Amino acid sequence: MTDPRSSAPAGPPEAVREIADGYAFTGPALDLGAVLHDGTAYPEAPVRIPLGVLNRHGLVAGATGTGKTKTLQLIAEQLSAQGVPVFLADIKGDVSGIAAPGVPGERVSARAAEVGQSWTPQGSPAEFYALGGQGTGIPVRATVTSFGPLLLSKVLDLNETQEASLGLVFHYADKAGLELYDLKDLTAVITFLTSPEGKEELKGLGGVSAATAGVILRSLTVLATEGADAFFGEPEFDTADLLRTAGGRGTVSVLELPAVQDRPRLFSTFLMWLLADLYQELPEVGDLDRPKLVFFFDEAHLLFADASRAFLEAITRTVRLIRSKGVGIFFVTQTPKDVPADVLAQLGNRVQHALRAFTPDDAKSLKATVSTFPRSSYDLAEVLTGLGTGEAVVTVLSEEGAPTPVAATRLRAPQSLMGPLDAAALGAAVASSPLAARYAEAVDRESAYEKLAARPAAHEEAPAPGREPAARQAPPREAPAGGGDGGGLIGSLMRNPALKSLARSAGTQLGREITRSLFGTSRRRR
Repeated sequence: MTDPRSSAPAGPPEAVREIADGYAFTGPALDLGAVLHDGTAYPEAPVRIPLGVLNRHGLVAGATGTGKTKTLQLIAEQLSAQGVPVFLADIKGDVSGIAAPGVPGERVSARAAEVGQSWTPQGSPAEFYALGGQGTGIPVRATVTSFGPLLLSKVLDLNETQEASLGLVFHYADKAGLELYDLKDLTAVITFLTSPEGKEELKGLGGVSAATAGVILRSLTVLATEGADAFFGEPEFDTADLLRTAGGRGTVSVLELPAVQDRPRLFSTFLMWLLADLYQELPEVGDLDRPKLVFFFDEAHLLFADASRAFLEAITRTVRLIRSKGVGIFFVTQTPKDVPADVLAQLGNRVQHALRAFTPDDAKSLKATVSTFPRSSYDLAEVLTGLGTGEAVVTVLSEEGAPTPVAATRLRAPQSLMGPLDAAALGAAVASSPLAARYAEAVDRESAYEKLAARPAAHEEAPAPGREPAARQAPPREAPAGGGDGGGLIGSLMRNPALKSLARSAGTQLGREITRSLFGTSRRRR
């Protein structure tokens, strides 16, 4: 009896030929696999994705254990071979094998034969990073001022009122020339602004209530107790290092996260900081024949869970606008429902692995997923629940920007190691990196903490008649945009985390003003 999942005989069915016509691209493309029809893969009907549409973003979704990680690996190694740098987060520690050649075996050979793949073991050039050096990797740090109030509010789980107050703290620190490099700097500024001297300086901008300041300070203390203070500081990671190539191949930057996987809110927000910084620093390039970088955002549901309205708006705008910088983003999660509709609408390329329908909620998610695909001849609810590991339903954008036919696909096998590097090899790769010397050691320069500690106490010098003490003299500042009192500024912070008034006044305020991007992240001074 013929194996129903074997390779196809000559002459694929008409339905398979029609799908194959939709993937017959003329330009460079990545090979995903072969059309799957009635349990049989047809290697003469390859499913591909044009290289030039990867900046139109994408979604890789599916239940646990259906092969999403291997799909990331498959796409990433082909991008690298085409000279495109890749960033991906290694949540479980099983993606590091992308740096090493794969291991031949019966299962790999069988899969290659089924989909018409000429499988050759090959690794990709890779760099390994770790947040704050926690874990094996080159330390990735961000200064607090660069991270910005909106992203930090997400990490601290602040409500919108508290988020607005934190934005006011950053606004003051920017204007006053108080550098926020690490958490102790931010703590010092908040403490100062709730003191009599600090309250006086905030008179024209509204204030920070003691209750709100207390909530923020307690949240910062908890964050530091969890070890997150290691993530904030200098030297700050330069996201331009994600754009490197080696010998004509794109470098795969792997952020190793097993050591911090119990703090998902922190690492997911740090990934968003990397994207925000890339958006701010890269020039406009429009649509290229290949992207400058493809960024895989694993466990994407953690980013959107309990996010404020301002945060979600900033994500949506970043995803929409960063494609013109030549950056593609692939969100990786379990179901499309994990991604807000405004973001999902911008994801032109879809690889949907199997879904399960064991509960009423599962059935509802399955129905919602089916509704997000273009019309096709498939009974997608039946197909999605019947897919095996390493199989997916695919639709991408064609070279003309139109959706391709929905294709049930048996995916290719990655050519790199499908598993983690051993500890010795990973450690050797990190130690030999040219970036290790630049980022390995933390630096603690003079900043807000030291500057505020050096200020004389208000009682040490009596003010001259008619004059405020020096500690109470506020630095020059512009009125809040649009006039009005501090309430207007706080309202604008809640509506617009980019702080447009700061951008308009860049270069003023005695050169101390810091322009901020969509997420309130500061512009890097290079």
